[in-house]
Amino acid sequence: MSESSYEPRREKYTNKKKRGKKKTFAQELLSTLLYIIVITGIFVGIRTFLFAPVSVEGDSMNPTLLHEDRLILNKVGDIERFDIVVFPSPEDLNTQFIKRVIGLPGDEIEYRDQVLYLNGNEVEESYVDLSQETAEAAEFYNSDFTLASLEGVEVVPEGQLFVLGDNRVNSKDSRAFGFIDSDSVTGSTSLRIWPLDRFGMVE
Repeated sequence: MSESSYEPRREKYTNKKKRGKKKTFAQELLSTLLYIIVITGIFVGIRTFLFAPVSVEGDSMNPTLLHEDRLILNKVGDIERFDIVVFPSPEDLNTQFIKRVIGLPGDEIEYRDQVLYLNGNEVEESYVDLSQETAEAAEFYNSDFTLASLEGVEVVPEGQLFVLGDNRVNSKDSRAFGFIDSDSVTGSTSLRIWPLDRFGMVE
């Protein structure tokens, strides 16, 4: 093989080696940092706009939710009647409340003889358990009411929600602080992730 025919192949081989040269440390570091930034941005976006973990504090949602239960909060979708929702306390915006939506705009609500009535229809609340309470305690802490007696209106106003805790004898809810703005709801939850022995969908 002549020298003149060998040189082009050598040059081609040398160029290929140059193109396949490893990245410098600085390039590798920059690439890693960009990867971390992208992943972090995706995580923050999901947590901010779609889903987030939330922890239960207190007993106001017993027996459905117990103290220190951990849930996944869904921040998208419409709020429906009987959804469990999280929202800022009307009295302290730094405190988050978790309650059940009982009344939507236009609903007429009445509670009589430990029975809930929505728009004149009796509602069976399987999520409420007063079996451990005396009749006197249930009557005192979970007494009869209507929207008229609480708020002076016949139905839930537009853009508002009426919420109650499942633990009716130990819950600060719309019976105390009135309606909440539907726009103030952070999200709804129906999935418990902790403790593991109670993992699954929430009623």
